[in-house]
Amino acid sequence: MSRIDQTPFPIDITDLSHDGRGVGRRDGKAVFVSGALPGERVMAVQTRRSRAFDEGRTHAVLEASPERVTPRCPHFGTCSGCVLQHLAEDKQILAKQHVLAENLERIGKVAPRTWLPPLTAGSWGYRRKGRLSVRFVEKKGKTLVGFRELDPRFVADLRECHTAVPQVGFAIEALAALIDALDGRRDIPQVEFIVGDAAAALTFRHLAPLSHRDYDALLAFGIAHGFAIFLQPGGTESVHRISAEPVELSFALPAHGVTFAFEPLDFIQVNATLNHAMVDHALALLDPQPDDRVLDLFAGLGNFTLPLARRVREVVGVEGDAGLVQRARINAGRNGLANARFHAADLTSDLRTHTWMAEGFSKLLLDPPRSGADAVLAQLPLEQFERIVNVSCHPGSLARDAGYLVNERGWRLEATGVMDMFPHTAHVESIALFVRR
Repeated sequence: MSRIDQTPFPIDITDLSHDGRGVGRRDGKAVFVSGALPGERVMAVQTRRSRAFDEGRTHAVLEASPERVTPRCPHFGTCSGCVLQHLAEDKQILAKQHVLAENLERIGKVAPRTWLPPLTAGSWGYRRKGRLSVRFVEKKGKTLVGFRELDPRFVADLRECHTAVPQVGFAIEALAALIDALDGRRDIPQVEFIVGDAAAALTFRHLAPLSHRDYDALLAFGIAHGFAIFLQPGGTESVHRISAEPVELSFALPAHGVTFAFEPLDFIQVNATLNHAMVDHALALLDPQPDDRVLDLFAGLGNFTLPLARRVREVVGVEGDAGLVQRARINAGRNGLANARFHAADLTSDLRTHTWMAEGFSKLLLDPPRSGADAVLAQLPLEQFERIVNVSCHPGSLARDAGYLVNERGWRLEATGVMDMFPHTAHVESIALFVRR
């Protein structure tokens, strides 16, 4: 393949793609330009080409959109952690609503009867869980710690992160210096962070045993910065704390009187404030009543299951990760919720042998992964439910599942809306209410 011409070229941006890039046309061919907004004319530099479309980055803004703002983070334009900082916050959520609406129309062939107001919360310092890549770069003579660059082959050399909780976001430079001074700096490919209401943890993945000197350095860093330090020499089952002192990672949903304990690599919703609002929002749409029996699929730690248990006769949570199921059961017991039961099941497989499938339920709540819930929806006796609420982290799979429910199973998409779980990123979290016709 011939080398890409790096000469900047002018282009008019007419749309915003699902991943936050500006969209324009050059000689009739679509070009996706990072750092550009609809209504702008920019000078772009091509970074990649293919038969169907080209890709580029903004070199200079010739005519700026009135919705353009100055990014807060000095790493914007290099780091891929958040790609919409140059777009006004109130316009970011509208762009995400546009993505959801376009997906519902194009993929699902459906439209809601009502659009729900967007659900938003604080937009800075919200990210309480994440994975930082680590790489020792010989040419730079130092260790880089950060999210991936826009070019995913490289690790962004971060000094700070304004979307991570401050305890993490402003410790990245110190974390990089720590790892750079370790004997095993070449053997640590990633560090995961997770932050509860009262404690925070860092988990260091390492590919070879660490020295005693490294252990001491990690312990000292944890004490200095207020982190519980965990090591992961193998699979998830190998995670262990290097200090004997007890620590409990947990978060509470005070409005529902429940507290969740979790492990360092467990899935929890990234944005704590938005999660509080999302749980309230989902329960309001589901309208749980004292006599209801609710089925909660992809239940995780019981983020929705336990609040539901406060409101209904019984709720059954089903989750594919056996470790999460075990901890959800423990959390139900600790919160005194005997009416919350949990089962482990692969919800993408044949579920006919599972006894909970034959139990009668009045309402269904779904919180599926990016792949959606099509496999389990096709197996459920949907006629038993009065309402279905789908909390989705991918507009494409929600649109597909909505199309199935509406066009093949006779449901109505009563209401839908977006939730800004990940401000300044292109990630679209949404919620949908389905009712029987």
